[in-house]
Amino acid sequence: MTLLAFASSIEDYRFDRNKIHSAETIIYITLAAVICGAETWNEIEDFGHCKIDFFSRTIPSFNGIPSHDTFNRFFTVLDTSYFENQFREWVKSICGKYKGVVAIDGKTICGAYESEEAKLFRGTYLKPSSPKYKLHMVSAWAADNGISLGQIKTEEKSNEITAIPELLEALDIKECIITIDAMGCQKTIASKIIDKEADYVLAVKNNHMHLYKEIEHFFTIWSAEKPNRVSVYEKSETGHGRLEKRTCIACDNLYWLNTKDFTQWAGLKTFACVITERTVPGEKGPRKQKETRYYISSLALDAELIASSVRKHWSVENNLHWQLDVSFNEDYGRKKNNAAVNFSLVSKTALPMLKHYESKSSIARKRKSAGWSDDVLQSILSVDKF
Repeated sequence: MTLLAFASSIEDYRFDRNKIHSAETIIYITLAAVICGAETWNEIEDFGHCKIDFFSRTIPSFNGIPSHDTFNRFFTVLDTSYFENQFREWVKSICGKYKGVVAIDGKTICGAYESEEAKLFRGTYLKPSSPKYKLHMVSAWAADNGISLGQIKTEEKSNEITAIPELLEALDIKECIITIDAMGCQKTIASKIIDKEADYVLAVKNNHMHLYKEIEHFFTIWSAEKPNRVSVYEKSETGHGRLEKRTCIACDNLYWLNTKDFTQWAGLKTFACVITERTVPGEKGPRKQKETRYYISSLALDAELIASSVRKHWSVENNLHWQLDVSFNEDYGRKKNNAAVNFSLVSKTALPMLKHYESKSSIARKRKSAGWSDDVLQSILSVDKF
């Protein structure tokens, strides 16, 4: 499904009265503008006027360029759940059935737009509890394909625990490996993943203190005890003058944990630790850093697979959140409510289109090229398979 077909599939939630521009026109121009670097409704309108000949040729229902107010109103009234469902259908059409690592992670979008509550306190000495609108999104990231599979809005980071099962329920994750940080290490979430016929690798920290201490103790003594049913995988990498060595040790003998707690985790088969040792150049000579992280998993005993899954989890930070922050300036947006949620989804639609465009240039350079060349922009917009 091309982006034009995706735009055409979106239902228009506005009243028919005085409607001039189709939903297809508004969404397609927005997607094209964001691909080329537009960040505000005004910039999207300006981009449309600059590319009016291009859009008149490519949009069947084209009837001129909407105003910035029209763009804002459209995405404000557009139902976020409906738009999310249509986005997921587009992902399925462009990627097919995904099998691989799905990293679940949250990100707060700190927009500078004043909240409705804050407006009530203008001119007073009182301070509102939420002077700025903040939006927290939990995303499912297909690490191997480099695309967001879906997102769900939460009021704050602490609500991720309830939002993650809801997001997992909405996705087809059969035969995938779900990776989540320590906040998502919950028995209910593990059960949901197993119910959906997927596997998990969950980070364990002191939010499950007893389990954490038992795993930590095992890996403190394992080299001396030399237990059986242990798998070890090591890999070293160099780059930018830095040497990094990662060691994953996994064990599937759960009775080493000396606790019956593990029986309450659906599908639990292994526990593991990943030790990362870095040698970083410095003014006074090389500096050494060491970090140890612990995990539980429903995967069979395979340290290499667990290490690879953990490694791929961090791509959600580097290839999604970092790009949205740095390339798309998401944290500086002044949108709120439905418009903020929907625009976040627009950015997550534009990002993989840019990533999969056949060019070795950076995302920033691709966006400029698309803005300069109608041919480049058309090539990006026309991609229908990854």
